[in-house]
Amino acid sequence: MAKHKGRGWHGRLLAAALGVTAVAAATSVWTAQADTTGGRQPQARASAPANGPAGKVAEDIAHASDRGARGVNITIDDGPDPTWTPQVLQLLKENGVKATFCMVGTQAQAHPDLVKAVVAGGHRLCDHTVSHDTAMDHKSEAYQSQQILDAERMITKASGGVRPQYYRAPGGAFTPYSRHLAASRGMRPLGWNVDTKDFEHPGVAAIVATVKSEISNGPTILFHDAGGDRAETLAALREVLPWLKEQGYTFGFPVR
Repeated sequence: MAKHKGRGWHGRLLAAALGVTAVAAATSVWTAQADTTGGRQPQARASAPANGPAGKVAEDIAHASDRGARGVNITIDDGPDPTWTPQVLQLLKENGVKATFCMVGTQAQAHPDLVKAVVAGGHRLCDHTVSHDTAMDHKSEAYQSQQILDAERMITKASGGVRPQYYRAPGGAFTPYSRHLAASRGMRPLGWNVDTKDFEHPGVAAIVATVKSEISNGPTILFHDAGGDRAETLAALREVLPWLKEQGYTFGFPVR
């Protein structure tokens, strides 16, 4: 998976989140124990949400749709955002589409009303870490644990108790450790097949063309509802969603 680059918003978000994660670290403890093959397996010791983890799921990165060969998964990253998320939700509702929202922990914490609106709309939640650090795969296991588990806690609290069902590493920066930890919390690691690169503002036509030309690569399409002006994303979705229906695709969720 290609790393997302040139996203200054996430650098500022990471800096802003340092205080949050520092406080959270004081109340959570993470350890790791070596496995018999010499690798590292995480053993999380953190306060679990009231409804607890949903049970271990597969550790490999999911791409497939639960609707089968003609299924499509719409995934929306980096929010929620008070300007763009409500507009995305309205557009999805108008088209009868359910999506998976990969939320940044600090954004969820700041906008719990939007997290609840996502859940009320029948969409699913995904843990996208506390601060969207695309270099997570070069950081310590303790740091990875903090980013994943604290975001899980933030999103669950903001939603009113609904837990994330997936974990998407920022920029695809997965590690065996982070995949194992997420899966042990009931969050299936989630990849993508079509990167619209909407965060680069390539223009509506380019976003639409990317979906049309790359949907044959697989069903999971990556869009964004935060991190800057998402007007192009909205306009592209208005074209893409009806087009996918015309091609005989149905909308589902990533497999778990």
